[in-house]
Amino acid sequence: MADYTLLHTSDWHLGQHFYGKTREAEHRAIIDWLVEQVAAHQVDAVVIAGDVFDTATPPSYARECYLSMVARLSACGCQLVVLGGNHDSVAVLNESRSVATALKAHVIADLHDDLESHVIELKSRDGETGAVLCALPFIRSRSISVSEEGETGREKGLQLMEGISKVYHAVYDIATQRANQAGDSLSIIGTGHLTTFGASRSESERDIYIGGLDTFPAEDFPAFDYLALGHIHRPQRVAGKEHWCYSGSPLPLSFDEASNEKSVSLVRIEGGSLSVEKLIVPRTQQLVQLKGDLDSVFEQISELAPEQPIWLDIEVESDGHLHDLQQRLTEQLEDTRAELLLLRRRRVGGVQVLSGGVADESLHELSVIDVFRRRLDTLDDTDDERLTERKKRATELFQQVVGSLEHGYENS
Repeated sequence: MADYTLLHTSDWHLGQHFYGKTREAEHRAIIDWLVEQVAAHQVDAVVIAGDVFDTATPPSYARECYLSMVARLSACGCQLVVLGGNHDSVAVLNESRSVATALKAHVIADLHDDLESHVIELKSRDGETGAVLCALPFIRSRSISVSEEGETGREKGLQLMEGISKVYHAVYDIATQRANQAGDSLSIIGTGHLTTFGASRSESERDIYIGGLDTFPAEDFPAFDYLALGHIHRPQRVAGKEHWCYSGSPLPLSFDEASNEKSVSLVRIEGGSLSVEKLIVPRTQQLVQLKGDLDSVFEQISELAPEQPIWLDIEVESDGHLHDLQQRLTEQLEDTRAELLLLRRRRVGGVQVLSGGVADESLHELSVIDVFRRRLDTLDDTDDERLTERKKRATELFQQVVGSLEHGYENS
């Protein structure tokens, strides 16, 4: 069995518009860095576990970045496996499949009827088989669920989770047969783009299954030697298993991820043993959150490095009306390279209020469900159990409506 090195990453969200700002320069810098790491560590394969793009209709620069990355990794002698995520358009990813295949890369945008096609023998740079990959993308509910009239949302959700489990075990069985045929004790690596129990989420991660049951039980995965997951943006282990990991996104995708260290996972298989190392992704654009009363915020601004480009999220605590707040903050920032992207006022002991203009979140940052929840939150700020329960029920019903519409769109 050949020694083997795999780099696991996910959730690039190429094409993201961040409160009106493009991430193009950041993404290009990360691709440059990734190619350098592949060469430095003699990586045999790179696996991108979903959400290559931020939207189903990525801008032209995002597509160009993606194709450039495919070509550059191929030129490095590295095998590439690209898996679709819930943000990715199946059609857009499939457009690149013929080019990727010519460059010895694999693009799997959606679940195939032929499960054999999801099993890939990963080759080392000298052509030996180093591992067997169960290359599973985000599994859409339409791919495996058959809804019946009268089923509750919970019943549909349980049926979906059971269907996903069956797919994983069927593909794992095929991979096991391939590994046995090779005659070596090859590691079997799994992939996925979903949420598992216990994963710590951030604001920028949308629910991916409608109906409330969108969390897959970790115990329902087969016994993978390594599990390369995507969808959760913070790097973390799954179910306490050292070799089941979310790599996390390579750059922060919301302000609540600003303080998180971003990384990719370098997986080494040597002499039958497996180890995982985090490679820290350098930042070219800083995201910073400042919170407190106005005097405290001004003091925090004075401590910012004046030469460093920074995007700011500022939350000012005040019960008074601060009509010139934005102007005063802009003046305070004049001698820095910091830009104010999000400005909010929090009533002391009360609810958070979005101020006008700069403070309004872009719809690109919110899912349909997010918008509905924000609207419900404006109805009343009292802590009333009956109102809370009614809001919860209204959200569940709205999720079902959205799910029905999305299901119809996917099959159109």
